[in-house]
Amino acid sequence: MTRDFFATAPKGLEPLLVRELDGLGAESIKETRAGVEFRGTLETAYRVCLWSRLANRILMSLDRFAAATPEALYDGVQRTDWGRHFGPGATLAVDFSSRRSAITHTLFGAQKVKDAIADQFLEHCGRRPSVRLERPDIRINVHLDADQAVIGLDLSGDSLHRRGYRTEAGPAPLKENLAAAVLIRAGWPDIAARGGSLIDPMCGSATLLIEGALLAADIAPGSFREYFGFLAWKGHDLELWRKLLTEARERAEAGLARLPPILGYDLDRRAIHLALDNIDRAGLRGRIHVERKVAADVRPKGRPGLVVVNPPYGERLGDVESLIPVYREFGETLQRHFRGWNAALLTGNFELAFQIGIRAGRYHTLYNGALECRLFLFDIAPERFFTPRSGVPETEGQKKLRQIAEKARRGAIPAEQSEMFANRLRKNLRNLGTWARRNGVSCYRLYDADLPEFAVAVDIYQGEKLWVHVQEYEAPASVDPAKAQSRLAGAVAMIPEVLEVPHEQIFLKVRRRQKGDAQYVKQGQTAHFHVVEEGGWRFWVNFEDYLDTGLFLDHRITRGLIQQVARDRHFLNLFAYTGTATVYAAGGGAASTTTVDMSHTYLDWAGRNLALNGFGERDHLRIQADCLDWLEQAVDRRRRYGLIFLDPPTFSNSKRMTGSFDIQRDQGPLLKKVVSLLEPGGMLIFSTNRRRFRLDETALAGCAVEDVSRLTLPKDFERNPRIHACWRILAPDRQR
Repeated sequence: MTRDFFATAPKGLEPLLVRELDGLGAESIKETRAGVEFRGTLETAYRVCLWSRLANRILMSLDRFAAATPEALYDGVQRTDWGRHFGPGATLAVDFSSRRSAITHTLFGAQKVKDAIADQFLEHCGRRPSVRLERPDIRINVHLDADQAVIGLDLSGDSLHRRGYRTEAGPAPLKENLAAAVLIRAGWPDIAARGGSLIDPMCGSATLLIEGALLAADIAPGSFREYFGFLAWKGHDLELWRKLLTEARERAEAGLARLPPILGYDLDRRAIHLALDNIDRAGLRGRIHVERKVAADVRPKGRPGLVVVNPPYGERLGDVESLIPVYREFGETLQRHFRGWNAALLTGNFELAFQIGIRAGRYHTLYNGALECRLFLFDIAPERFFTPRSGVPETEGQKKLRQIAEKARRGAIPAEQSEMFANRLRKNLRNLGTWARRNGVSCYRLYDADLPEFAVAVDIYQGEKLWVHVQEYEAPASVDPAKAQSRLAGAVAMIPEVLEVPHEQIFLKVRRRQKGDAQYVKQGQTAHFHVVEEGGWRFWVNFEDYLDTGLFLDHRITRGLIQQVARDRHFLNLFAYTGTATVYAAGGGAASTTTVDMSHTYLDWAGRNLALNGFGERDHLRIQADCLDWLEQAVDRRRRYGLIFLDPPTFSNSKRMTGSFDIQRDQGPLLKKVVSLLEPGGMLIFSTNRRRFRLDETALAGCAVEDVSRLTLPKDFERNPRIHACWRILAPDRQR
C-alpha cells in the first residue's frame, strides 16, 4: 500500500533531498517550499527515517480538508479515527503551522487540534491522552496553506538531524544534516569511493568528520537513535523495522572495512575533547584521527582527497580583520602542500573566502540556521592560484579617517578648526550622556550639526565596545569644498580625544541626497557586523557597508510603542528594513509577525536579528517582495492583522519596482490598502521621514487618527523635530 509523505528540510537542501529520496526508493517526488513531497510504502518511509542524511522530519499524510475557520479545523481533525493510530494512554504533541490562511495564531491552531483529538477520545474511551512536548509517543503535524489543512503523523518524532552521537557541541556548531549537505555538494562520496582522504583542519566537535565517515562507510545516520515517532504508533510494523536495522548493521560492517583515512585538527583543546567524545558515541573510535594542531601546520595524509573546513567568519567570533591572516595562512598551506586535492569552505563572510588565494570552481548557497552562507568548492591547482588583495577594501569614510588621523599626528590641523566643535561635543556629552545613562539608552545621537560650521551627525553605539558613527552632511555648492574638508578634519580629529575612543572604533560616512534605490547600494564590502542593545533587545549593526547602520535611532520610541501594544496581535511590518520593529513586536508578545521587504539582504538581516533575540521562524514569517505588489495580493486574500507598522521610503524608482513611488503623491492608495488589512479595532502606526509631509486624512475615512510625532520624538533628536512624522491610526470596530 502506497501513501503520501512529506519530508521537511532546511532551506537550500531541497534539491539534494530530491536526489536522496529517489535513491531510497521514493516515488512521485516533488520539490516544494521547505521540503519534498513523495509517495511510497511504509517500508519506504522507514527507510527514509533511517537513512536520510538531509531531511528534518518525515510526515505521513492522514487527511486534507478546508479549514478557513476554527470550527472547520476542529471538524476536519475529528474526521480521522484517532483510535486507529494510538490509545488514550499515549502522550501527544501537536505542531501547527500556517501560511496565507485565516487562522494565523499557531498556538491557537495547535490547541484546537488537541481539543478535537482529546474530545474524540473522551467520547469513545472516557479519557483523554495527555500532552508531552518532549519525546511524546505520538506527534501530530498540521499545516495550513491558503486555508487548506494537511494533517499528518510525524514518523520521525524529533528532527532527524539529531543523530544521537552529539550531546554537546562547541561554539557555532553545524547541524548534522547541513554538514552532510556540505560533504555531498563537495563530492565526498565519490572521492571516498576512490580511496581519497578527508581532512578538516578546523574540526571543532568533529561533525564534518563523523558525517564524512557515515557517508564513506555506508552507515545509516538514524541507526544511533533510540526514539522515532512511529515506535508507539498502532500501525508500526516492528518486524519490518527490525529487518531494516539488521540490513543497516550489515552494510555498516562492510563499509567500515573500506573506510579511507579521515583526520581532523583544531587548536582548541576543549574542541578536541568534544570531538573524541562524539567519535566514541558514533562507534568510530580508532576510525577517525583527531589531534591538536594549528591549521597552517596540517599536512596531507593518505591519497589526495578532500579538505573541508568551516572556519570562523566574524559573525560571532570578533573582528573580521583579525581573521584575514587565518584565511591567508590556510590558503598558503593548501597551495604549498595540497596540490591535486579538492577543498570545500563554508563561510558566512563571502569576502573572507577570497583571502584563500584560490579561485573557486563553483559555490552553493546554504543556510546555517537563519544565516546565509556560501560553500566554495576549489580544485587546488596552480592555475587557480592568485594573490589576494591586502585586507578588506577601504570605504570612502575609512580613507578619510585615515588621512585625518595622519594630519592630526603631524599637527597639520589648526586648533581653531576643532576647539569650538570639541567644546560643544563635551557639553552634549555631559547633558545627553547623563540622560542616556539614567534612561538605559545605549545608542543615541550625540551631535547633529549643532554648529553650522561643523555639519556632521555623531551617533554613539554601545556594544561590547563603544563605537562612534559619524555622518558628514554634503556641503551646499556655495561652500568652498576645501574649507568644508578642513572643518570636517577638525571635527573628526577631536572625537577620539573627547569621547576617549581609539580611531579604529570611529566610522565616517558622507550622507548625500539619495535617488532611487541608491540608499540600498553597498558603500563597502567589509561585512563587519557588531551587536548593540536597545530596549533590552539586541541587534546587528554595520557601520561601513551601507548608508544606514541597520538601526534607525529616531524610531526608538516608536519601536517601544509597538512593543506596548503588540500582545496577542498579528503584526505586519511593511518596508521592514532590518526588522527591528518586528523584534520589538515579537518581544511584546505578538501572536505572529510578518515582515515584508524587497531587499533579500535586509530581510536576511531581519532574520538574524530575530534569531539573535531567540525568536525562531515558526511564528515569524519573512517575505521578500515589492511591498506595493504584495499589498495587492494580501488585500485579495483578505488576511487581517491587529497591528501594522508602515514606514515607506519617501521616494523610490528602484529597478525592482514597477514605476516610481512618492510617499506624498501615493499615500492615498497605499494607506487605504494597508487599513483594509486591519482587524476591526486594529492599529496602524504610520511613520515617514519626508520633510513637510501632509497627511491625506480622506484616505483614512472612518478611522481614528492621532498625530504622535511629538510623542515619538526622542530627546536626542529634539534639535531636529522634523526627523520624522508619525501617526497612530485605529480602524473602526467593524470593518466593511
